[in-house]
Amino acid sequence: MINKAVQHTSDEPASCAEKGLAIASDSLQHPRREDISFPEGGLEAWLVVFSAFLGLLAALGITNTIAVFQLYVSTHQLSEYSEASIGWVFSIYLFLAFFCGIYIGPVFDKFGLRWLTLVGTVCIGASLLLLSVCTEYWHFLLVFGICNGIGCSLLFTPCIAVVGHFFNVRRGLATGIASTGGSVGGIIFPLMLQKLLSNPSLGWGWGVRILSFICISLMAVAHCFVRSRLPPSKTASIHPDIRIFKETPFLFTTVAVFLMEFALFIPLTYISSYAAAQGFGDKFSFQILTIMNAGSFFGRLLPGWWADRAGPFNSNMASVLLSIFACLLVWLPFGHTKPGTITFAILIGFASGNNISITPVCISRLCPIEKYGRYYATCFTVVSVACLVGIPIGGSIINACGGSYWGLIVFTSLLYTLSLLFFILAKGLSTDWKLLSVF
Repeated sequence: MINKAVQHTSDEPASCAEKGLAIASDSLQHPRREDISFPEGGLEAWLVVFSAFLGLLAALGITNTIAVFQLYVSTHQLSEYSEASIGWVFSIYLFLAFFCGIYIGPVFDKFGLRWLTLVGTVCIGASLLLLSVCTEYWHFLLVFGICNGIGCSLLFTPCIAVVGHFFNVRRGLATGIASTGGSVGGIIFPLMLQKLLSNPSLGWGWGVRILSFICISLMAVAHCFVRSRLPPSKTASIHPDIRIFKETPFLFTTVAVFLMEFALFIPLTYISSYAAAQGFGDKFSFQILTIMNAGSFFGRLLPGWWADRAGPFNSNMASVLLSIFACLLVWLPFGHTKPGTITFAILIGFASGNNISITPVCISRLCPIEKYGRYYATCFTVVSVACLVGIPIGGSIINACGGSYWGLIVFTSLLYTLSLLFFILAKGLSTDWKLLSVF
């Protein structure tokens, strides 16, 4: 290590695990957060952050490009299927990306990340290569929905969790930097696919293959250099433990994140289709996703610095409030214009970027560091249900409104409002209702 490790004293409220719940027996055999030294920087720590950035660029870059895939296949290979039916392909992908974490997180805690990132790299690489030759509905469901979804979970869960092994005080900033990889992928991949898919000599087949070659290269580098620092937990179980939901702040935080992610993936999935439905043209429909992800890039990076000072819960609540503003006061009244759609994309991208990067830090405030993988995975396993039903429900709302998107916008706003309420409840319980405190 170049920088000498710095010992930190935690000012966080004691977790419920330290208050005598059943899961406390394991934490007694491990150092508590305040007894662990964190490098907070140095060559090895920042190399891990950079490697996680590359892994997330590939894994979550694909996630942030699903609107392009959805738009293309709905007008080509799967043109005879409804929006709701096509939505199941991408909702299953998102569901598995989060649901598989209920085992991947505990396996990371117990055995480390090496085999997880290797298998994830193979799954994502193979699924993208096979995606280039998909023609039938079940092809897309199996190859993209299932194989890529599992691969994404195998890669992004440890890439996010491992940052916490090297940073405590600066965790928000470090996690934000790593998670910007997904936004960078979401900026580059749609523009790249726009050029490749419109080229008659390349088309879908070679366009997706070129994407796969890039992702495989990124994931290979990430696998070689990302590594954990804390020793694996010898007593940790790889099985889920729902008893942690007895911790009410964690339960309310999980509900808040569930509602937030439910809302978040609706514009991420349908923004390109929305632009096309407004008659803005295919080129703009591809570009609007890049604009949204550009906003997400800054939303992941800047609030990471701010969250270390204002608190991750405060940061998330502010961004959810911004999302409500963007939906009700920008998208709904002005979305029929290009400036209105662009403004909405920037605002919702910035807010969602904050939410994606800071939510793991919120969870880390509620648990012992050696159990972070389990808490993170358990939360996002519940969240995965929102990802499973959210996109098809969104498609059904569009169909019920006769192809109009006003119902979808109002529904998204309602989800964000409920999410804000549960974040406030979680913070209140964690801080003895000192709602203006740094937390």
